[in-house]
Amino acid sequence: MVRASRAVAPEPLSKGVGGTTSTPTTPPLKEPSPLTAPRNRTHTGGPDRAHAWAELLRLPALFTVPGDALAGAAAVSARPTSRTLLAIASSLCLYEAGMALNDWADRDVDAVERPHRPLPSGRIRPAAALGAACALTGAGLSLAACAGRPALTVAVPLAATVWAYDLALKNTPAGPVAMATARGLDLLLGAAATAGAGVDGVGRKVGACREWATPVADEPRVASGAATVPGAVDGIRRSLTSAADLGARTTLRSAALLGIRQALPSAVLLGAHTLAVTTVSRREAQGGSPLAPFAALAATAALTRTVIRQRSRATDQSDGSCRGPGSRRLTDLADLGAAAKSRLSHPPRQTGDHISAPGRSPEPLDTHAALRLALAAAYAATTARPYLHATLNPSPPLTQRAVTAGIRATIPLQAALTARSGAKGATVTALLTTALAPLAGRFARKVSVT
Repeated sequence: MVRASRAVAPEPLSKGVGGTTSTPTTPPLKEPSPLTAPRNRTHTGGPDRAHAWAELLRLPALFTVPGDALAGAAAVSARPTSRTLLAIASSLCLYEAGMALNDWADRDVDAVERPHRPLPSGRIRPAAALGAACALTGAGLSLAACAGRPALTVAVPLAATVWAYDLALKNTPAGPVAMATARGLDLLLGAAATAGAGVDGVGRKVGACREWATPVADEPRVASGAATVPGAVDGIRRSLTSAADLGARTTLRSAALLGIRQALPSAVLLGAHTLAVTTVSRREAQGGSPLAPFAALAATAALTRTVIRQRSRATDQSDGSCRGPGSRRLTDLADLGAAAKSRLSHPPRQTGDHISAPGRSPEPLDTHAALRLALAAAYAATTARPYLHATLNPSPPLTQRAVTAGIRATIPLQAALTARSGAKGATVTALLTTALAPLAGRFARKVSVT
């Protein structure tokens, strides 16, 4: 009976000349030529390299960024403007800078825990990742500067928070707080950019009315038949000139700060959600702790209740882009002066004409309430089951699934905050934000967001 070991035994010694056994001779190994030797090409090109960068930057997570600025614009009761778009572009650059810097800072840890990542696998050089982080940070700050000084004032601490988190605070107890602060500042960036656009519009209007208010020699008088109040125009002129001379620019700056202040509640709610998700993500590679997902589940319930029941008080104003009391008075005064000038130049056709006070008609309350309820329910449904599963079984796969769900839930929360503001056009903006969710899910099937 032949043993199985013989089947894998080496070849027997061959017979040599004269019947003696001899070992088989093998040709000597040749040193490979430098031109023909195979190389370990770790830095790929073409589609593979593009996929590596998409994995490094976590492109599906980008869909969670535009909603920050849109929610910030809604928080100051304004429609998105061109400066809001600049704020979104700035946020995208700063967000991607943080992603690249995160993998660069964690390259040694990822070599042990996640060797498939682009840097430890050699698909992207660490120097390239660091250079991308620096370039994206510079681009983000430049775009914020184009959106106005208030936006740049918020973008600078936002960029500093991103770099501090990746380089120093990530593995400390202050890490989740820093990440939550960055997300809240991102919402305030959209609010500052949008409010700054409204402030500039009010400033131009006040400047035009001040120029008209200056008495001009030999000014033609009012056409006969115009019904006027004696001294009304002179009073308006004196008021406009006085308002401009007393520091309209200072008042407008304070109005921009008030706009940012009004966006703070939304920023706090969004930051609380980010704090919960970041706390869970700290154990996604090891698992083993049910406390973090349970706390995130409780935070989701509290945030859902707050978004449904609380409403921000929106103040009506003429252009809907700046809600400070000082800027509102200046806007109303400027509109009143422009209306008076138009009335004096063109006599009224009917006796019932009057100068209407500036304002806007609010959208129906039931539409906002129904949309807010639906979006809050979508937010809770996105995170409830994954958080519960991670609480019952805090294994690494379920914990990573909970983190992914928390990131995806950012979009319906942003949309709910937008609808909650009650601003003009908030319904359309909230629906546009919600439309980003299926796109994020589609791209997440190809590139992981964690």
